[in-house]
Amino acid sequence: MKILVSLLLAFSISYFFPDAPRVNPGEPLIIVNKANNKLAFIQGNKVQKVVSAGTGRSNELTPEGFFTVKVKAVNPYFRKQNIPGGDPRNPLGTRWIGFDALGTDGRIYGIHGTNQPWTVGRYISNGCVRLQNKDVERLYAKVKIGTKVLITRSNKSFELMAREYGAIK
Repeated sequence: MKILVSLLLAFSISYFFPDAPRVNPGEPLIIVNKANNKLAFIQGNKVQKVVSAGTGRSNELTPEGFFTVKVKAVNPYFRKQNIPGGDPRNPLGTRWIGFDALGTDGRIYGIHGTNQPWTVGRYISNGCVRLQNKDVERLYAKVKIGTKVLITRSNKSFELMAREYGAIK
């Protein structure tokens, strides 16, 4: 029954909203759910990994929508406080996966590590998505420029959301 409902929902979305953002089945998709502060990586028609994530301390700080990865960086430089990459004081951790939220170029909003691991899983950031360094390093290795990122607040499962956006057939 769940599968039938999922298929009908996916069909109705694509039929009634043909311009709705989608990925092709099997293509990678990152989904961040602000309702439970979790991030899922979908690839190969299945949810590969779900990890805890930190998001904006208020709902509007982490923008919701369908975005595209534009920038990737190892040991990113923290411009706001002039802290070089690799410095233990750097709050961006070991990796940066920047996406084009709100018309930006991937250098303002991103998925990144942190030097404050206790903040992951909480509503605490200025808009970015924080992961444990080990989790962002694994994700970084799998994500290419052009990968789609969905940020939402939902009570749906990651599998259902991935079906709705085409990543799982």
